[in-house]
Amino acid sequence: MLEVTSIKKGIVLDHITSGNGLKIFNKLMLDKVNYPVVLLMNVPSKQMNRKDIIKIENNIDIDLDFLGLIDHNITMNIIEDNKIVHKKKVEIPQKVNGLFKCHNPRCITNFDDYVKPTFQLVASKNLEYKCDYCEELTAYKL
Repeated sequence: MLEVTSIKKGIVLDHITSGNGLKIFNKLMLDKVNYPVVLLMNVPSKQMNRKDIIKIENNIDIDLDFLGLIDHNITMNIIEDNKIVHKKKVEIPQKVNGLFKCHNPRCITNFDDYVKPTFQLVASKNLEYKCDYCEELTAYKL
């Protein structure tokens, strides 16, 4: 049996749908950090059957909207002195600011560096968002 010890201070991303852990690990560029990080894949889970877990031995700023676009099942646990001091449940974001581009090539957000693309959720099933500027529908794809 594989044993991974607890972390003293940092973040644990738990309940990641199996297969999404590596996507999150790569998007957060955790392979380039100089502190301990553990990616556990296909861990047995009673409620999910299989899940991924990421343990980060450091407090870093992670955008919950970004995580919600990848996997809304995630629970983010803040750890201090080997104990969970705060839990945050990730959800599909209703509003997204600057995390992806509008699919309309004529949208101002695609050629003006001072305008950040902002979207409102239209359909959560396929992560379809409407651009606040041109009203083009854009489905988020990782």
